[in-house]
Amino acid sequence: QVQLVESGGGLVQAGGSLRLSCAASGRTLRSLNMGWFRQAPGKEREFVAGMPWNGGSTAYADSVKGRFTVSEDSARNTLYLQMNSLKPEDTAVYYCAADGALTIWTKRSPSQYNYWGQGTQVTVSS
Repeated sequence: QVQLVESGGGLVQAGGSLRLSCAASGRTLRSLNMGWFRQAPGKEREFVAGMPWNGGSTAYADSVKGRFTVSEDSARNTLYLQMNSLKPEDTAVYYCAADGALTIWTKRSPSQYNYWGQGTQVTVSS
């Protein structure tokens, strides 16, 4: 069983930065495809960024490309999402997701992930 715990959310002004963390337990990141998703009130959960099990071929939603960076620390078994130049439209609950059916590309659909964290709120004020 995989457990994911997100942290790092908060309130920030537009143009600011936050770094989200996702600590994984039960399996190593090298045995999981990983992803970040977000869900704003009244909207569907959407893909933000992710990486496959081998740490390569990271992918980003067009709305965050160039502003967000996904990375990992294998020693800490932790996935990160560095978010820069934040905009009010980035406001959402951010979720970390993992899946054990390995691919060499990043999975972009929520239905492709079996494990989810509890989410962390990110609020960007204008």
